[in-house]
Amino acid sequence: MTVKTVAQILEELAPLDHGEDFDNVGLLVGDSSMTVNGILVTLDTIECVVDEAIENDCNLIVSFHPIIFNGLKKITGKNYVERTVLKAIQNNIGIYAIHTALDNSPNGVNAKICEVLGLTNTQILIPKKNTIRKLNTYIPTASADHLKEKLFEAGAGNIGNYSNCSFSLEGTGSFKAGENSNPTIGEIGKTHFETETMFSVTYLKSSEKNILSALMEYHPYEEVAYEIYSLENKNQNLGMGMIGELKEALPEMSFLRHLKKTMDAQVVRHSALRNKPIKKVAVLGGSGAFAIGAAKAAGADVFVTADVKYHQFYEAENKMVIADIGHFETEQFTKNLLVDYLTEKIPNFAVRLSESITNPIKYF
Repeated sequence: MTVKTVAQILEELAPLDHGEDFDNVGLLVGDSSMTVNGILVTLDTIECVVDEAIENDCNLIVSFHPIIFNGLKKITGKNYVERTVLKAIQNNIGIYAIHTALDNSPNGVNAKICEVLGLTNTQILIPKKNTIRKLNTYIPTASADHLKEKLFEAGAGNIGNYSNCSFSLEGTGSFKAGENSNPTIGEIGKTHFETETMFSVTYLKSSEKNILSALMEYHPYEEVAYEIYSLENKNQNLGMGMIGELKEALPEMSFLRHLKKTMDAQVVRHSALRNKPIKKVAVLGGSGAFAIGAAKAAGADVFVTADVKYHQFYEAENKMVIADIGHFETEQFTKNLLVDYLTEKIPNFAVRLSESITNPIKYF
């Protein structure tokens, strides 16, 4: 098994196209053609994690956070980032980061938080924009079903639980066949005429490369004419954060105790309590203060996240409770999620959960 194969498996869960523009996801260190002996899964890739990989003969580290975030002009070992990258290169260890691609996944970071907290009826808090596209092309009617099948195999027509494919029939030249007509190949004067089907499919942006490859391979024309549009529709199955419901409403303090225990948090920083029961819970792993407005608009009773600044707690405005449990604490179960996923996809292969403690924050 190669690094490229492992990457393809991970991208089934979290396509890199779903990562945020500011992020650095994918293979950060190493050769994609390298044979993988073992995989070490971690939240952060720092020096001690590379040491752990060496000790356990794992030559691929799958990390949630990217060790390389900003550009590196030199790798001399002067700081922890350079030392980590240098040690990985010296020991022929690849590093793959998944970060916001998994944040945006419907089965990713926030789904795991919802699972740990016992939330039901979950849905995306901030649906991602500009991820749904539409392709239009014309094809001889006789070839339409075959092309449809191949494009569907490549990922067209399926978005979450929704499938869409539409056809219209139009002839070339000045002839037009109606939707209920029986298209035929004929002649108008001396001009040979073949009816065409206008073929339209919607798909996720992440599937575009495979869909265009299938289009070029299975379309009967040597020169394929097609149009692609980016739709304004928000993707309800993809995006940041989630919101769900507790099976039974809890008093605020009871919920905070439940939150602290299940998420193994050392402390819970929170805004003013409202003396109202907690039923609807919004979550966003990592630095999620940017979603405070979305959580309020969704009617959340509490918003669980991390890295909330002093003045941002005011934004609760007595409409909900903001609960900050810490960055590491919101994302700590992510590596378990990845280990479970990889173990299911590639059974009988060495996939290890890192035992290194990478939380840089200590509590007294």
